[in-house]
Amino acid sequence: MTRRILIVVTHLLGAGHLTRAAALARAAARSGHRVTLVSGGMPSRLVSTDGVELIQLPPVRAPLADFTALQDEGGHPVRPERLAARQAMLLEALATTRPDVVVTELFPFGRRVLAAEFMALIEAARSSTPRPGIVASVRDILVAPERPAKLARTEDLVQRHYDAVLVHGDPALVPLEASWPVGAELRQRLRYTGYVDNDGEPGPVGSPSPDPALVLVSGGSSAASLPVYRTALAAAAETPRLRWQVLVGHGVAEQEFRSLQGSARAGVTVERARPDFRTLMRKSAVFVGQAGYNTVMDIVATQARAVLVPFEQGRETEQRLRASALAERGLATLLPEAELDAASLAGAVLAALSRTPPRFPALRLDGATETVRCLEELATSARPVAAGAAA
Repeated sequence: MTRRILIVVTHLLGAGHLTRAAALARAAARSGHRVTLVSGGMPSRLVSTDGVELIQLPPVRAPLADFTALQDEGGHPVRPERLAARQAMLLEALATTRPDVVVTELFPFGRRVLAAEFMALIEAARSSTPRPGIVASVRDILVAPERPAKLARTEDLVQRHYDAVLVHGDPALVPLEASWPVGAELRQRLRYTGYVDNDGEPGPVGSPSPDPALVLVSGGSSAASLPVYRTALAAAAETPRLRWQVLVGHGVAEQEFRSLQGSARAGVTVERARPDFRTLMRKSAVFVGQAGYNTVMDIVATQARAVLVPFEQGRETEQRLRASALAERGLATLLPEAELDAASLAGAVLAALSRTPPRFPALRLDGATETVRCLEELATSARPVAAGAAA
């Protein structure tokens, strides 16, 4: 039976949140459902929305490590008029699509700076007849608020408004409790879906043979990866027998990109991120990058040797936890951002080259398929209004 699904996501730094939400949207569309994806972050040219209706809100973004200072696409502080327009478009999308299920990506566990528009959507959905299912979609690792009041507010919102919380991870690698306190009420609503693979190139069959001298460097889509790129260029000078290929995300300004190209020594390639990323990973001897959700999925899918330099600016702990989980199991080399320099990176790469490729455990990677099954189930469930839901 065809269902109407509305997925709402706003990515503020890299495009990882949008990438995962779009993968879920495509999976639901392939299953015959009518899917609308509302994106409130910057458009990303490498994210596919085939088969999905895409609604782009007036975009907002955040500077590095400060997710409370919203900016527009020109880097200027966001004006109230833009936030009002976003909220109006969200409510119009709800009224037009009349979804059976509404999915809020990350909220209420994050994106608190956009709470007004998310809550307007949720309250309008709760008032709809019939009421759609309301679902939170979160990655394997969250960043818990420091203040108990914010944590209590999140728990209250989940209890009063949400039918389920879909955790796109596998507790065999990282349980949600590793990053977020899980009480009895939240536990009742948790559903682990397994990891969401972004429809990567299938398997290693027919892929090129590994190049024993190739080091591939990538840091995702945002400028948060600039320290990794710059250090990689310096490390390349210390490893003349290796060939370094640096893929720079499209969120890095053109001036910075040209500067990286200009400082690369002979034999080092610096280019923009490419859609054949996994083919390049399979071809490389070592991969160097950060430890975002989608990057780790690429590593698992390609079984690559990896040196991970997790993003740790501000209060960010997500990537360090994920990188540590892999390093503790011998599945990657962890190089903390505070220890990153040319010598340490060159040494980590050479050490990784000396080890056999990792053998990853049998993690659940069917997160997109399982998510669609969960949404189908929630779309047909009876949903009595909880006491105090309109508060």
